[in-house]
Amino acid sequence: MSDLDISDAQLSTMVAKQAGQLLLELRESFGVIAPDDTDRANDLRKAGDRAANDFIVAALREARPLDGMLSEEEKDNDLRLASERVWIVDPLDGTYEYGQGRSDFAVHIALWHASTGRLSACTVDLPAQGLTRTMSDIPAAPAILPSDRPLRIVASRSRPPATLAAAIDILSAKLAQSGIAQHGVEIMDVGSVGAKVNEILSGRAEAYVHDTGFYEWDVAAPYGVAQHYGLVASHVTGEPETFNHMPPYVTDLLVAHPLIADHLRAALREAATS
Repeated sequence: MSDLDISDAQLSTMVAKQAGQLLLELRESFGVIAPDDTDRANDLRKAGDRAANDFIVAALREARPLDGMLSEEEKDNDLRLASERVWIVDPLDGTYEYGQGRSDFAVHIALWHASTGRLSACTVDLPAQGLTRTMSDIPAAPAILPSDRPLRIVASRSRPPATLAAAIDILSAKLAQSGIAQHGVEIMDVGSVGAKVNEILSGRAEAYVHDTGFYEWDVAAPYGVAQHYGLVASHVTGEPETFNHMPPYVTDLLVAHPLIADHLRAALREAATS
């Protein structure tokens, strides 16, 4: 069977997993990198970005030659804006973590449909974790909220929301008052956006919030996968995210367990105005 004969979802999953394996093999070929050897770690990061991008873009263009393309590692142009179908690709999300030898990096592939304003064929491959999340999965219900630990909010290591600490105090009080959670809320550090969403899907965290901006390739695939699995995924305000803009910039993102999403939004609003 050729790539032309398989579905978009099958293509996305196959290409993302193959790119993930390529990244693992490349990192292994570099050998152990000392923690203070930033030059070699950066060489690995650049090589990973380039190799994964070249593989993914070539595979998608061969299989779907009429589709538009938006990839972090490709020179962008406005031709994609006229396309009905646009692949949105991050060949290596969590580049920093990849160079550190960590497992919280991912390959993101998503397909945007202009006429419907919807995503399909979203794949988040977590190669070092041996896990692939897709919109083709049969999703389980969101995990039961934990009763024996604090709820966890995943945030960016380098750019967490400025008001997050205050929002967490407010959220802890709201959740305790409502009887949803009695052990408070804590912040959790994870790399890739795809890896962050997977922490929620795996029941190790309950929400992710980011308000300092990033790019469509960071967001599209995890966003589609999160919604497919029954999580609340939106702008912090609750408005839906849309894609294939120029520039391809996303201002903010909230992904949360449905039982706490409204409380988290309210806490963020209150913290921002206090």
